[in-house]
Amino acid sequence: MTKINVGILFGGKSAEHEVSLQSAKNVYDAIDREKYNPVLIGIDKTGKWLLNEGSRFLLHADDPKQIALNKAGDPVALVSGSGGVLSNLKTFGDSGRIDVVFPILHGPFGEDGTVQGLLKLADIPFVGAGVLGSAVGMDKDVMKRLLRDAGVPIGKFLVLRSHETALPFAGAAAALGRPFFLKPANMGSSVGVCKIHNEAEYHAGLTEAFQYDTKIVLEEFIRGRELECSVLGNENPRASGVGEIISSHEFYSYDAKYLDEKGAVLDIPAKIPDAVKVRIQALAVQTFQTLCAEGLSRVDFFLRDDGEVIVNEINTLPGFTKISMYPKLWEAAGVSYTELIDKLIELAIQRFEKERNLKTSFT
Repeated sequence: MTKINVGILFGGKSAEHEVSLQSAKNVYDAIDREKYNPVLIGIDKTGKWLLNEGSRFLLHADDPKQIALNKAGDPVALVSGSGGVLSNLKTFGDSGRIDVVFPILHGPFGEDGTVQGLLKLADIPFVGAGVLGSAVGMDKDVMKRLLRDAGVPIGKFLVLRSHETALPFAGAAAALGRPFFLKPANMGSSVGVCKIHNEAEYHAGLTEAFQYDTKIVLEEFIRGRELECSVLGNENPRASGVGEIISSHEFYSYDAKYLDEKGAVLDIPAKIPDAVKVRIQALAVQTFQTLCAEGLSRVDFFLRDDGEVIVNEINTLPGFTKISMYPKLWEAAGVSYTELIDKLIELAIQRFEKERNLKTSFT
């Protein structure tokens, strides 16, 4: 059997670069070698693509605080219409061909539709949402407006832009209550997120968040349990069971997720009534479809004490380490990490073949 060349695209020009490295290591270790030939393409923080060997593609691979991309690989590029041929920018030849791409990229320049557009122009299948689904899933402002208009329950929110006069703290507190959250509109992994209790924290939070984006979102603090549900599929997506995040920090911060081994506990399955589980699963699929997601997504929820379920956000390329919620939920449903990778690649190829049959000219 001819193996499928899978380009594992990781790293990226994003504050979530290191999270991506951890996800890529886990995918590379678990992918079925009988069926696939993994091709490692690391993107450094300047945006350069580097073809790497499996034995040396990461530095400090087992230390989340020091993990880094090995920049010794050859610089490569995908050319529009190449069908997956990697052009070597050092030798000016080619460095082989990839049949499908698994973009293990989180945050801007990876999860926001930019890489997805490049892969479509290169005429190659890829795992995850397309350009539109990736873009609206990344932008928390647009995401929330679409969910609100579709009747999906969300919390109160406000949007501020860097060129506008900042909303006074009193105005934000009056609209959202105290405390409230402040975060970059286009970022994940809790990067740049601040919990605001007073005016001093508000101004410090604005300075922090505007370092990562030109648009920030202010969200009401919703007191309740943090629950998550994984979604898998294209036209007919299905939801996993529900898991709960129990954080030992004030909120589920970057440190709690990736650096502090005791920062949080994942309770799978979450101890919730069956009716709440069914409600969350239905809302997860509705959110997935409303935002034009494909392949995979993790949808995050709050469960209030009175039983009300609120959608927080979607992640179209969620954390994908072996201990991340997305694969752990599917593992609990009987789908192993390796099987999940296989299914996602199959979904990518199926979508590509379907789109390939569409007309591109009018006669």
